[in-house]
Amino acid sequence: MYSLTEMWDLLLQLLSVGVAVPAASQVHSTWSLSNHSWVTDFSNLVAFGDSYTDESRLKYFQTHNGSAPPPGLLLPESNSTAGGGITWSRFVSIYTGAKLYDYAVSGAVCSNEMIFRVLSSINGPFPDVVYEVDAFEADIAYVNTSTGTNTLYTDRQPENTVYSMWIGTNDLGVDAFLTDSTLNMTTIPDYVDCIFDRFDSIYSSGGKYFVLMNTAPLQLSPLYGMPGEGGVATSNYWTNKASRPVLEHPSNTSEISGKMKEYTQLVNTIFDYRVPFELQIAKRYPGAKIAIFDINSLMTDMYNNPTEYFTAPANVTGAYTDCGGSSCPYSLDHFLWYDELHPSQRSDEIIAIEFAKVVDGSSTYATYW
Repeated sequence: MYSLTEMWDLLLQLLSVGVAVPAASQVHSTWSLSNHSWVTDFSNLVAFGDSYTDESRLKYFQTHNGSAPPPGLLLPESNSTAGGGITWSRFVSIYTGAKLYDYAVSGAVCSNEMIFRVLSSINGPFPDVVYEVDAFEADIAYVNTSTGTNTLYTDRQPENTVYSMWIGTNDLGVDAFLTDSTLNMTTIPDYVDCIFDRFDSIYSSGGKYFVLMNTAPLQLSPLYGMPGEGGVATSNYWTNKASRPVLEHPSNTSEISGKMKEYTQLVNTIFDYRVPFELQIAKRYPGAKIAIFDINSLMTDMYNNPTEYFTAPANVTGAYTDCGGSSCPYSLDHFLWYDELHPSQRSDEIIAIEFAKVVDGSSTYATYW
């Protein structure tokens, strides 16, 4: 594994001797599964992440005294999620017919060795993406004692399975990088390294097609938003926000939003350079293909052009829960945000529609490698 400095030095050396990194447009046509439509070949979606993706895994921990689901168990569908309804990953399954294997856990970070946050309802830390990938590996190794076969993954092939990773909301936010709450002097590049370390495990298990979903524009959310543009002074997700020194002067509320924008843009820029480096120069994943799904741009477009995405009157600065939740006179179709941090069911539906295009190889919000 290379450090960021070593990668940069190696890139400069290779470019100096004429080794060119292909433009995304040059490799775009090689993405589609088996060179066919995703309708035919997109059979499985294996999703990793946090509350933006979790359907019911954290609930399992909470209802089983903190115990993880046993290997071989496919967790049930649920529309009782952090986004107030159906998740984007379930929408993808509904629209494409792909079977969903959702390992995401609400509250997850990439590694608890970098960021450690305890949840009393499970008597321990939020399960991280390290756990999620370990759970996936246990599931693919599972053998049903009654049948002598794996009855969970019945048709997982390199050419028909897509692995998605959307992690970073909790890594970059409160009680993490934003508030200087990380462990062991870890840095944002360490968090990025963690993602690629997980890709190593998935690739070794037979993964070929990966969708890396970049970080959302968290500075537009009510939790981290600008004053006067929906930003909130306090939240259940950040109960002492108003008492922190950074907020002693009102103008410093803007500093939170600006810092969050800086962090998300930094991570996304690293992704843009790191993926082609690992595939084309370091040759870390021979034969694999990675699409970077630019969630940040998609959600920013949703924010800047609300009438194109949401039912009128569209609301992209406030949250559905602040409107009154079930007593709100408007449905989730009007809102970008369900609560201070989570995209609404309508936003998830838009993300799912675009994700299907990403897998099809036709998304303008994706860079293909």
